[in-house]
Amino acid sequence: MIKRNLFYKLSPRYRFIARKLYYAPIDFLEGISGKREKYIPKKGDIYTGPGDFKKIGEQHLYLLQKYAQLQPTDRILDIGSGMGRTAVPLTKFLTKGAKYEGFDVVEKGVNWCNKTIKSDFPNFNFKFIPLNNDLYNEHKDTADKFVFPYDNNSFEKAFLFSVFTHMRVEEIKNYIFEIERVLTSGGRCLATFFIYDKKDDLSNFPGFKFPYEKDGYRLLDEKVQGANIALEYSFLEKIITDAGLELEHYIMGFWRDFNLDRKERDFQDVIVLRKK
Repeated sequence: MIKRNLFYKLSPRYRFIARKLYYAPIDFLEGISGKREKYIPKKGDIYTGPGDFKKIGEQHLYLLQKYAQLQPTDRILDIGSGMGRTAVPLTKFLTKGAKYEGFDVVEKGVNWCNKTIKSDFPNFNFKFIPLNNDLYNEHKDTADKFVFPYDNNSFEKAFLFSVFTHMRVEEIKNYIFEIERVLTSGGRCLATFFIYDKKDDLSNFPGFKFPYEKDGYRLLDEKVQGANIALEYSFLEKIITDAGLELEHYIMGFWRDFNLDRKERDFQDVIVLRKK
């Protein structure tokens, strides 16, 4: 927690530099040994959280198949595509006739994905969208009024892993409405959140505590509001209902209980939304 607090005190630019320096010895050794696979980025370049890049991506694919009924021929929207952690296993799962679109607010991730993934899989496309997130960048435009650059009813499936947990409330609302717009009828979106009930005592959770309480949500760090946010269940439920979506699945993450079966869930809470 102390390391995280120090990390948040840095500007977005220096956070990237700090991570690059921290992992430089490992990246150097992997580079000269030839152990790094083609579709695995350097650890110092990954900004989407800790853990095994390959295993987490494969777990994401498993969750999409199990809970969102992902099919090999689906048209898919990856919101917050990052360094391609979920896109990489999808290259083996999707057929050539399927369509993958991803976008992200961090340019280095989009550039790496286009250079490394799209060059081998032309049905995969990645877009850089310069939107502000005080954890990752200092762009001026915010996501609360952003219109996804895709037509209505364009995708059977959409997903967001560890994206809504790094957004402000108004931005989350806008994205949920946009997801409803771009999904086909009966289409599904799998997304991860930190979700709590009013009765929950978060101090007993082994994961984050979210000490800063607001109206319908809680923050991990009051100064970096795009760092980590938890939403109160009824607050999130109303947003989903207002957008015209149905909550089809809610799978609690093991951030609240480290003894939960990790194969069937994510660290964060997983929900699946269905367009009516």
